[in-house]
Amino acid sequence: MTIKRIHSGGAFEAKIGYCRAVVAGGFVHVAGTVGQGDTVEAQCADALAIIGKVLTEAGSGFENAVRVTYMLPNAADFEACWPKLQETFGANPPVATMIECGLIDPKYLIEIEVTALAGA
Repeated sequence: MTIKRIHSGGAFEAKIGYCRAVVAGGFVHVAGTVGQGDTVEAQCADALAIIGKVLTEAGSGFENAVRVTYMLPNAADFEACWPKLQETFGANPPVATMIECGLIDPKYLIEIEVTALAGA
């Protein structure tokens, strides 16, 4: 099996020892991704932009997403992201899980992880 690793150059990749995405077994596995901004909506949009870029680099896209996991320190913040998620995933959304948990830095309000079909 061929494995392709995609690096985005983010600071945590080198510090922790991981890559932004791995293409293997017919899937693109995108690591948990945080975005920048002062609000959960801004961070959500930025994280999705980063994920979209890596999916494109992998020859895939949000239309091929099969699973998404949302991690938030405050579950009550999740509803503010729903319009952006609906816009991103459209009429064919993936299965989804939302987890309330601590993130690597208190400034982060949402982290998003995606699995998509590769080259579909």
